[in-house]
Amino acid sequence: MSNPITVYGIDFTSRPSLKKPITCLECRLVGNVLQVVETGRWKCFEEFEKFERFLTRPPAGPQWIAGIDCPFGMPRKFIENMTWPTRWADYIDQKVEALDRRGWRKTLEDYKRPRVPGDKEHRRDTDRVAGSLSPQKLYGTPVGLMFFEGAPRLRKAGVMIPGLQDGCPERLVVEAYPGVVVRNLVGKKVSYKADSKGKQTDCHLRTRKLIIKKLVDGTAEKIYGITVQNLTDPCFANDPTGDRLDALLCSVQAAWAWRSGAPNFGLPTPICPTEGWIADPMPPK
Repeated sequence: MSNPITVYGIDFTSRPSLKKPITCLECRLVGNVLQVVETGRWKCFEEFEKFERFLTRPPAGPQWIAGIDCPFGMPRKFIENMTWPTRWADYIDQKVEALDRRGWRKTLEDYKRPRVPGDKEHRRDTDRVAGSLSPQKLYGTPVGLMFFEGAPRLRKAGVMIPGLQDGCPERLVVEAYPGVVVRNLVGKKVSYKADSKGKQTDCHLRTRKLIIKKLVDGTAEKIYGITVQNLTDPCFANDPTGDRLDALLCSVQAAWAWRSGAPNFGLPTPICPTEGWIADPMPPK
């Protein structure tokens, strides 16, 4: 565990562009110290092809680990009601891969239409603990589309995903969710970002600064067992979309997972082979 390892934190989007790319932060984990690599070397993937190349690229060192803010799996209740295979790789290969983006959207809408309110969008066990949204959600934060664009690419890339895919152990990927890191650090759920310029506030800026303070004042060490260094770049606080801060928070979860060790990397035993799990110690809400 004392050997340095490259850690990536990745803020995912279902429709990458120059304006809002998939944002990747590179860090180095040495023991329990997570060092942010010079932020001038941000990796921003404005198209999926570049992201796919990144996932399949051999590591410069022995291996790397990435935390990606994207739901990897669907709720078991949805999968069982659809009579799809319950093993992650099987329903990705046999069902999800057969659909285009429009077909996936129609599948989710058709499923919800006849169901009663409160039983239209299900959450995974990990979503209930983390406070994250249902992977069936298409509007607002369209995590349903994030799943559709993210999970099959992870499957094709052949990365190792604890509990879901026995891929290349030199390229290890865990599901991340910045929202639960923020709750753990600040002690409650808070708003700290907005994509729409009209919704960006000074309060958001103050909250982002508070989150960064908690990463370096010992709070993160108590929860995640790591100390974060090299947070001098103002971009983490000054980016009102929160994309760069979210990438940093994803790297914290990936570092925690790595330090938790193989084979489960801190995730429950056994990990649900249908739903997967967010990499985080996640104290009860």
